[in-house]
Amino acid sequence: MGPVRTVEAQMRRVLDAAVRPAPIRVAISEAQGLLCAEEVVADRALPGFDQAAVDGFAVRAVDVRSADVEPVELPVVGEVAAGSRQAHRLSPKQAVRVATGAPLPTLADAVAPHDHTDDAGPSSRARVTVKHPVASAEFVRRTGEDVAPGDVAVRRGVVVGPAQVGLLAAVGRTKVLVHPRPRVSVIAVGDELVDVDRTPAAGQVVDVNSYALAAAARDAGAEVTRVGIVGADAATVREAVEARLGLAEVVLVAGAVGGAHGEAVAAELGELGPVDTSRVAMHPGSVQGFGRLGDDEIPTFLLPANPTSALVVFEILVRPLIRLALGRPELHRREVTARLLSPVASRPGRRSYVRGRLLRDRSSGEYLAQPLGTAGSHLLSSLAEANALIVLDEETTEAGLDTPVRVAFLSPR
Repeated sequence: MGPVRTVEAQMRRVLDAAVRPAPIRVAISEAQGLLCAEEVVADRALPGFDQAAVDGFAVRAVDVRSADVEPVELPVVGEVAAGSRQAHRLSPKQAVRVATGAPLPTLADAVAPHDHTDDAGPSSRARVTVKHPVASAEFVRRTGEDVAPGDVAVRRGVVVGPAQVGLLAAVGRTKVLVHPRPRVSVIAVGDELVDVDRTPAAGQVVDVNSYALAAAARDAGAEVTRVGIVGADAATVREAVEARLGLAEVVLVAGAVGGAHGEAVAAELGELGPVDTSRVAMHPGSVQGFGRLGDDEIPTFLLPANPTSALVVFEILVRPLIRLALGRPELHRREVTARLLSPVASRPGRRSYVRGRLLRDRSSGEYLAQPLGTAGSHLLSSLAEANALIVLDEETTEAGLDTPVRVAFLSPR
């Protein structure tokens, strides 16, 4: 192993290796959560015609401008429902009953809502009395008021959410160019591993890593293939990794780092590209490896066999890489400063990521951090209860009660 590398230095190496998939065109129903890769220019107006914004009566504003002084009685010369394709024309001092979304008759420039009149709702009355004036364009959705032809409806770099999907549909787009989810392959290495549907025999353990890491990658926004369990033989690991290099933008290998076995695996994978196994100044997860393998230099992580350590390394180093490949501007989790509710120790010379529960004081609004479990890096149960990681820098060996600390959210914020 080489010299110990700082977390920041390792992060730079990782992010410099990002492989961003080329944009693809997908149906708008499949674009949600992805980054738009084009400027979507509208070629139609939204709304496409002047329409009533409320149920009421289409009128000329000039005909009812004095209604607050003296109510104005108008003959009702027709009715227009939403979706009507029949043309209507309004003459001076007339009204047409309209439903919300109905096209306005020609010459009508306003809608008098029911509560501005003596009309209580649908009826066949031939006349209506307007008791309050309405201004021109009042209670009317004008043609192109939302989007005009030539306007950018959805901008490049925007995450496509429900509103963007709706707007794409409104301007007539069935497909949109997006940055696709990076493909992540997850491999668990170990002769002692069995899948979750088997009862472990003596000396065997259930494969946790491939499931947990696949879930973490999916949560980060990736498209995930869980390869599952691969035997510990170094040549077998190389074969499994090599098979994924043409099918993924990121490869995760858990359980193939550390000790003589880790050195053998790194040497085998070194035939596919440079692999670095320098220790990283962090806890848990200081023993890890990283390489850029294959012709396309696919970022490949060698993660600890311990599931908690593997998940922390994923959170700190792999998740930002996936977010970068997605094109997301926010690579890292949100951080806040919180006050410790109990003391916590840290290893000298390493940045510690302590599982914790982040709370909020209702009266003061300040954040509070409760460390969970013990210092043991193997305790997956405390990570499952955590909603945050308490970050202690390399110079800190102990933080006492009420000490302000950095805390990174784990739950989405």
